[in-house]
Amino acid sequence: MPKPTGPERESAPRKDDESSQRSRRRRRRRPLSDRADGSESAGPPPARQGRRSPRRGSSTPAGPPPDEDLVVVQFKGHRKSYYHNRQGIGLRSGDYCVVEADRGRDLGRVTYVGRGRADWWQHAQGQGVIGLARPHDLARLHEIRGDEWEFWDIAHEKIQARRLKMNLVSVERRFDHKKITFYFTAEKRVDFRELVRDLAAVFRTRIELRQIGVRDEARLKGGIGICGREFCCSGFLHEFAPVTLKMAKAQQLPLNPAKLSGPCGRLRCCVAYEYANYEDLRRRLPRVGTRVTTSAGSGQVRRVDLLREQVMVEVQGLDGLKVFDVADLQWSRGEDMPPPKSGRQGCPGGGCSH
Repeated sequence: MPKPTGPERESAPRKDDESSQRSRRRRRRRPLSDRADGSESAGPPPARQGRRSPRRGSSTPAGPPPDEDLVVVQFKGHRKSYYHNRQGIGLRSGDYCVVEADRGRDLGRVTYVGRGRADWWQHAQGQGVIGLARPHDLARLHEIRGDEWEFWDIAHEKIQARRLKMNLVSVERRFDHKKITFYFTAEKRVDFRELVRDLAAVFRTRIELRQIGVRDEARLKGGIGICGREFCCSGFLHEFAPVTLKMAKAQQLPLNPAKLSGPCGRLRCCVAYEYANYEDLRRRLPRVGTRVTTSAGSGQVRRVDLLREQVMVEVQGLDGLKVFDVADLQWSRGEDMPPPKSGRQGCPGGGCSH
């Protein structure tokens, strides 16, 4: 066959054009993104820099729905979750209800119904209440709680067989039987992948092993505190707040670990309850070392009783310390001196006996 010449030769396709087209098609393919297990999967293209127009139908939530209540539901081990009440079901605190769960349903006890806080709505994540629990639902829940003791024994045997350094705390089976969660504590991270396979082979359902901290362990187990009441974490607290030794010092509490620590070994949650009030009092009272003017003369503050709003002053020319109400004192707030770094200040337990 003769080679094309003239215009026919110019219109003939060239190999370099075909290869460039193939390379452009390869570049337009979706890039690969790494999974957590190290494998690769097709993922979305990288986001472009700059402004992008929002998709149709998508909107940013502006806050809680105007005609909808938030429901807080408590499950086994005082675990709490937040749900929407879209259907307007008449719920009261103490009722049992069926709620939406991850690929299933669950049943728990209502502890709160109302507008709630803004951060509570963020935890709801679109899940809602399905309806009130019926008598046969409660009977089924009672059977599940009985089965969980047997599940605990089986899991404990598997842990001992594999010699894993973990302490099994609690077992929770979901209401629809589609998931079993095992809560445990451990000093270090534990590789429990083989244990999950063992448990899945026995129970034939989804298995989740969740490592928790010592404060979560106390909440799951529950108990009575030193005050004679139920643990705050298992009773009414929705989330753990940080508690520091600074809060105990501000309240002039004796720094005795045996009295300040709860059964979990951490500082008691109640130490943080009145911290803001004590800080407000400290701002309104003179500090130790401040020079003040009293009805008996000028002197220097030696001790402070925050709750009674009284101070003990060493008055010049007088023996001993004299007690005065803060309202009867005069001092320059700019001359307040920081408390001494050493030595005991204030009265233990938040009050003075003088």
